[in-house]
Amino acid sequence: MNPRQRRGLILIVISAIVALATFFVVTSYVASVNSQVGAKVTVYRATQAIEAYTPLSASNLQPVEVPARWAAQSSVLTLSQLQGRRIGFRVNSGTTISSDMLIPSSSLNRDEREVAIDVDPVTGIAGRVRPGDRVDIYAVYGDVPGLPKSVKVLTRDVRVISIAGQQTVTNQTTNGTNQSQVIPVTLALLPKDAMAVTYAANFAQEVRLIGLPSDVGTDRKDDISEYDASQLGGKAVPEATK
Repeated sequence: MNPRQRRGLILIVISAIVALATFFVVTSYVASVNSQVGAKVTVYRATQAIEAYTPLSASNLQPVEVPARWAAQSSVLTLSQLQGRRIGFRVNSGTTISSDMLIPSSSLNRDEREVAIDVDPVTGIAGRVRPGDRVDIYAVYGDVPGLPKSVKVLTRDVRVISIAGQQTVTNQTTNGTNQSQVIPVTLALLPKDAMAVTYAANFAQEVRLIGLPSDVGTDRKDDISEYDASQLGGKAVPEATK
């Protein structure tokens, strides 16, 4: 074997050693990364900003694989578990959806209907009401032609299904626009009561939730159902003459 052949053989051996060393280094690195990252799971993220109460679907969600150790257990969901579900607040694009963000599935009886109304920290009992609580619903009618200003009980002993987070809404008035803070509350109502509450939510001056004691099944026959200014006594003075 001449010197040139020996040099070629040496280069081949060196190349083989370098290749083997590189292979083992890369293999060790990949194994190290895998040991640190571990198995992957699929989570779903919003592909766009999703407004409150918008149904979730494949059109506004995308699956993303992430390491299992970096994903909260509540975010490991399937598309079938998210399809049609809703979130009670706005989420930004890229937000990972988790089960604790979802509005609970309906638990209505066959004769019940879900109705959502907006309350504020005052009309909603200052945040004391919780899902599962029972409330009465009062409406204040302040400007109905031919009728005295009054407060009426719309319905009693109503089950609260869910309460969303506080939201800012923009209202259009004759003086321009203004913003207010509201809290959407979903109630379980009989159909006739759903109609009354829907009407009041749109046309009454104010709709209030009224908290009840824990023993709501007690006799409430002495509770009044309506009150207006005539019950204050005295002589009525037409407002136009004041």
